[in-house]
Amino acid sequence: MNEYDRLDAAFYDYYSTGLEGDVDFYVAEARLAGSTVLELGCGTGRILIPIAQAGVPIVGLDRSPSMLAIARGKVARLPAEVQGRIELVEGDMRSFDLDRRFDLILIPYRAFLHLLTPESQREALACIREHLTPGGRLVFNIFDPRLDIITAHAGPLGSAMKMDVEWTHPATGRRVVVWDTRQYDPGQQMLSQYFIFEELDADGRVVEKTYSALTLRYVHRFEMRYLLELCGYQVEALYGDFQRGPFRYGGEQIWVARRSG
Repeated sequence: MNEYDRLDAAFYDYYSTGLEGDVDFYVAEARLAGSTVLELGCGTGRILIPIAQAGVPIVGLDRSPSMLAIARGKVARLPAEVQGRIELVEGDMRSFDLDRRFDLILIPYRAFLHLLTPESQREALACIREHLTPGGRLVFNIFDPRLDIITAHAGPLGSAMKMDVEWTHPATGRRVVVWDTRQYDPGQQMLSQYFIFEELDADGRVVEKTYSALTLRYVHRFEMRYLLELCGYQVEALYGDFQRGPFRYGGEQIWVARRSG
């Protein structure tokens, strides 16, 4: 779970831009809660800051000091009243202890998938439950794995290296091109993704290159439902998009679960 505690943390906002409608969805959920919200895996603040700007106090927790440093830099540039609604904490979603409870806990942008074993998943859900008020809600999203894609990219070769995104480096003004490849292990439900960031000069020559690896454990729909129920949650909704449409195989799993008992 230390993928972003490296040089690529500085690139995160440029190649991890979120999913269509996710910011508005999580802001709406935060407003509905009507009290301080906890976001786990808050990263550089892409969801956290709009929630605070909407008038909702929020605590953001992340395990990566590099990501939190970027978030703190963004927060420092906000108006004082917005800054006052934000608290950032370094911690692990499996074992944090904030000595308070929340009506709403969020895990946006598939951050739950950084938990690489069923044991880690249960530990996190148990820890989250202890930080929810009676009847408090957990809202999060993960991608729904498609078997055809997994089968095509399984085995020792994985997928071909392909260009993903590009942007202009804010400090150097140079073009940055991102290449990635991915490999699935169906037996362990693991996705291993490898990124190469190439910074190019005006003549197209590579002047800087950064390598980064990312590992996720994907979770199937009914596996996730049973895991929530096992860990003391009652599922209220499963959406397939951030407009609250029905679940569709191979899209997104957007879960709303309430603490039971």
